[in-house]
Amino acid sequence: MASLNLNGVGKVYLSGETALYNVTLEADDREFIVVVGNEKCGKSSLLKVIAGLEEASAGSVLIGGKDMAEVDPKNRDVAMVFKQDTLYPSLNVYDNMAFGLRLRKAPQALIDQRVKSAAAILGLTDLLYRKPKVLNSAARQRVAVGRAMVREPKLYLLDEPLAGIDEELRRDMLNIIINVQARMNGTFIYATKNLSEALTIGTRLVVLKSGFVQQIDCPANLYDYPANTYVAFFIGSPTINFFKDAKIVKDGEGYAAEFAGGRLPLAQNTVSRFTDILSYAGQDKTVIIGVRPEDIKTSASGELTGVLGKTEEDSGVTYAECTVGGSPVLVTYAAEGAKGEEIKLSVDLSRLYIFDSETRLTLLSRDGGYINTGKKDADFVPLPYPEEQDRMERLRPKKKETSKKKSR
Repeated sequence: MASLNLNGVGKVYLSGETALYNVTLEADDREFIVVVGNEKCGKSSLLKVIAGLEEASAGSVLIGGKDMAEVDPKNRDVAMVFKQDTLYPSLNVYDNMAFGLRLRKAPQALIDQRVKSAAAILGLTDLLYRKPKVLNSAARQRVAVGRAMVREPKLYLLDEPLAGIDEELRRDMLNIIINVQARMNGTFIYATKNLSEALTIGTRLVVLKSGFVQQIDCPANLYDYPANTYVAFFIGSPTINFFKDAKIVKDGEGYAAEFAGGRLPLAQNTVSRFTDILSYAGQDKTVIIGVRPEDIKTSASGELTGVLGKTEEDSGVTYAECTVGGSPVLVTYAAEGAKGEEIKLSVDLSRLYIFDSETRLTLLSRDGGYINTGKKDADFVPLPYPEEQDRMERLRPKKKETSKKKSR
C-alpha cells in the first residue's frame, strides 16, 4: 500500500519561522494529490517533511501505515523530483536514471529493463547516451521524472517540476506526468503555485496559505463550496468579485443582501443553505457577497447598475471592468455599451457565495451538488481569519534587539 497520512504536521525552522501549522491529510493508494498555494505557503517544506529531508517539528508522517519518525529518507521508499533538475552533469541520461537502482545494488538486467521502459514512456530513448548539458530544460525534467520512475517507489513527490518551462513544453510535460501516474502503482503528491496545473491533474487539492491549510477537496468542490474567502478568490480565473460590508435584510417573504451600490435578492436555494440567517437578518453583523465574473453579465436589465469600463478577452470570453458603488467588478460582456456609461448587470442569484465579514468563513452549508469524496479531511474547517492572523503573528520569528555601543 502507498497510502500517506499526515497527522497535525508542523514545521518550525531554526530561525523561528513557522513553515507549516497542523497539517492533516489522508492520501489513498495511487491517488494524485496537488498541494497548491502562492510563494512561501509551505509547499516545498511539506514535501521535504514527507520525504524526511526536513524533520517535522510536530505531528506524524505515516507511509503505508508505518510511522516515519525514525526512518531515514533513503529507507522511506519515496522518490522526489525537485523544482530544478538535480542531474549529475558527468553522467549521461541512462546513468542518471539508473543511479538510484545502482545505489541499491539492483541487478543490471533489472536496471536496463526499467531505464529503457521509462525512457520509452518519456520520449527519451534517443537521448539515453547524451549528457544533461545538451538537453533543454523540459528534457532534463523528463530525465528527473524518469529517475524517480525506475525506482518504482510507494510515493512520488514532485516539487514544482515544471517551473521555468515555457507554456507549450509545460503542456507536454503535464500530459507525460498524467501518463506516468496512470501507469505507476505509487501515490503522487505534486506541489505547484500554478492553478491551471493543479486543476488539470489533481484528484484532490490541498490549498495552503502561509503554512495554514485552507481546504482539502476535489477541484469542483473547491470552486462551488469554498470554505472561506481565500479559497473562493484563489480557485477560479478570473477571480471572484466581492461585495463587502453587506447587510442581510427582510425582502417581503424572503431576504436580500444590501451593500454599497446595490441590492441582491437571495434565491431560495441560498436561503435554505444559510443555516444561521436569523442571526444576520436585520442585525449589525455584516457579510461578504461573492459573485464570479461568469455569473454576472452586462444586460439590458438587471439587479445592479454599474459604470462600464474597458473590455478584454480571456480564453475566448470577453470580460468588462465595471464600477458598482465605487468598487471595481469584473463581469461577462454580453450587451453593448460605451465606456463610461451606465449599464445594467444581471446576476445569477442562484450562484451567490456568502461569507462572514469577520471570520471570512462560508455561511452556506453544502447541498446536493456537493461531491462526497468520502474523505474525513474534506470536513476540515480553517481557522477564522482573526485567529489565523493572530497565530501567524505569534508564530512569526521576533527580531532580536541589538544595542549599539557609542564610540568615543
